Order: sequence, then C-alpha cells, then structure tokens
Amino acid sequence: MKFNFKAKTEAGDLKEGLVEAVSREAAIEILQRNGLIPLQVASDAPGGVGGTLRDIQKLWEGVSQKELMIIFRQLATLIEAHVPVVTSLRTISEQTENRYLRVVLHEMKDNIEDGMSFSESLEKHPRVFDIMTINLIRAGEVSGNLQRSIEFVANSIEKNYHLTSKIRGALFYPAFVLAVAGSIGFLVITFILPKITILIKDMDVPIPWYTSILINLGDFMNQYWWAVLIAFLGAAASIYYYFHSESGRREWDIIVLKIPVIKILARNVYITRFAENLAALMGGGIPVVRALMVTSDVIGNSIYAQIVLRAAEEVKTGGAMSGIFQQYPREIPPIVSQMVKIGEETGTIAHVLDGVGRFYDQEVDVMTRNLTTLIEPFLIVLLGIGVGILTVGILMPIYNIAGQL
Repeated sequence: MKFNFKAKTEAGDLKEGLVEAVSREAAIEILQRNGLIPLQVASDAPGGVGGTLRDIQKLWEGVSQKELMIIFRQLATLIEAHVPVVTSLRTISEQTENRYLRVVLHEMKDNIEDGMSFSESLEKHPRVFDIMTINLIRAGEVSGNLQRSIEFVANSIEKNYHLTSKIRGALFYPAFVLAVAGSIGFLVITFILPKITILIKDMDVPIPWYTSILINLGDFMNQYWWAVLIAFLGAAASIYYYFHSESGRREWDIIVLKIPVIKILARNVYITRFAENLAALMGGGIPVVRALMVTSDVIGNSIYAQIVLRAAEEVKTGGAMSGIFQQYPREIPPIVSQMVKIGEETGTIAHVLDGVGRFYDQEVDVMTRNLTTLIEPFLIVLLGIGVGILTVGILMPIYNIAGQL
C-alpha cells in the first residue's frame, strides 16, 4: 500500500511525499529509519480523490514519447553537468507544460529524497515509463554510469518516436480522406438524396432497379439515420474493445502480417524495434537474456514477442539466438539471422544489431513514402466509383425523364 506522509527532519524541515509499506505502522517505521519524525501518515488508496484526479488528468493529457524524449535529454545534460538527480527533476518539472507529467516528476523527486533509487521511482509509474527505460536506468545505477544510461534511454525513445511518426504520417492521409469521404457520403445519402429523388417518385415512371435501391436507401437513412449512426458507433467500439483484448490483440497481430504490402512494412517495423531496442539494452549493460525478455515486451507484436522469448530461453541454456531466428524465415529475414550469428561469433552483437536497426529504419522510411504514392490512385478510384454510382443511379434517370417531357 501507499501512504501519504508529512514528517519533519532532525533539523526541523518539513517533508511531504509517498511511502510504500504493508501497513500504516510499517510506513511509520520506514520513515523513522530514514531519520524522519512522522506528523501525519494516511493511506493513498487508488480509489481516493487524489488518485482519481490523477487518473482523469492522465487520460486528459497523457505523456507523449516526444515529451519523454525531451525530459531524458534534459536530464542527461543536467547530470553530465554534475547537477544532483533531485535538483534536476525539480528543475525539469518546473518547466514542463504537461501538468500530469509535472505531478509524476514531483512525486519521483520526493521518493528519491526519501531514500528510493531513481529506477524504483520510475517503477512506481508504469503508465509513463516502460520496462525498457526502467531496466536501462537500473543498469546505469549498478554500473555507476547513470548519465550514459539516461542518454541510452533518450536515444531509444527518440528512435521509437521517429519510427512511430513515420507510420502515422503514412496512414494519416488515407485515413483523413476516407473519414471525410465517409462523412460526406453519409450526409448526402441521408439528407440530400431523398430530396433529389422526390422528382423521380412524383413522376411515377418506370426506373431501373439500381435507382430503386438508391431511393429506398435514401428514404431509410432519412428516417432511421440515428439508429444507423448508433449501430455504427457501437460496432466500432466493439471492434476497438475486442482488438484491445488479449485474444483480439493476438489475432490482429496475425492479420497485420498477412495483409499484402502492409505485412512487409509491419515486418520491417518490428525488426527495427527489435534491433534498436536490443542494441540499446545490451549497450547499456543489460545481460543478453534479460535484454531479450525486455525487448519482447516493447516490440509491439505478440508473434515476434514469442520468437524473442524463445531466443531468450535458448541463450539461457547456452544456445545462440540466431539458431531460433533461422527457424522463422518469414518473420525474420535470413540476412538478419546471418548478421546476428556473425555478431554472436565475433562478440559484436550490439554493434551488429545497431547496423541492422539503421538499415531497416531506412527501409521503413522508403516504404512509408511510397505507401502514400501507392494509396492515392486507390483512393481516387474508390471516390470515383462512389460518384459514378450516384450519377448513374440518380442523375441519369432524371435526365432521361426530363428528355421525355
């Protein structure tokens, strides 16, 4: 359990913060062991008002990768200048604009002042700092080179941020076009189409079957558009919930690796994440087995996570990870397995992985630029088909009827 406390030091200074203990009595004992005189110790239950407000603030603001990258860059610079960690965190928290992140940094500062290590203070905020960051910082504390580990964290977050930005940039344009086209189509069919087809219905003349379908569709949407909208939002929410469940996420991971064109991009993205993160962890002093296990948590695909975990088990028993990778030629290209094998044999695995990460990052960059170019003709054809259906189904019959008058 976590307890909020107010206490005084032997010098009479007032201290406030959080302490973790199994009971209130144990929390008081921890404070006393750290030379503090407890004045007030109260439970900080997750369901309390303070915890609820922090959760709401987290959902409202969140913490982006860009913000984390900037924070660790600043932290590395301050520590390199021999500024204490507590002072560095206080300085950074004062200038950050994200209020939730400011609260997190302030709590970390208090925890470190109360005797907690930097990595332990990070571990108390798993929604902000991932397992890779925590392990790199812990390795830096053990080796006595915290500043270098923080730089590793900043570099890793920056690479992941740029990789994610490339993918989002490639998908933003088609998603925006389809969303706008879908919204306009919904408005046209629901409110404009019924008014246009009034003329055809008043004429009471024979019309083609496809025009009849469009007229009935427009009448239905005009009357029950709210039900269609609710059903659509409900279906979208159900799909979102399913693919965020454990079984749904695994199924989505399998689907992504089977979609033409997309599967190649996805494979390159996952290999880039694997290589860059594993290289950063090993370069930061994390043992190979632990580095592989951490990488499996941040790679972003359950199929690749299982492969990496199998590699970790193989290394644990004295084998080579390249032997496992060679068993999955569709997920891990043979060139990657061969380069990893060379790195294992020469003892330069971190350097080799860094090169693999740079190569596949460039491949992702090229593919994301080409993807937009490939999608544009498809979108044009799709929009043209929609316009053609309305033209042939509605406007042509109106012109024919007008010509017979």
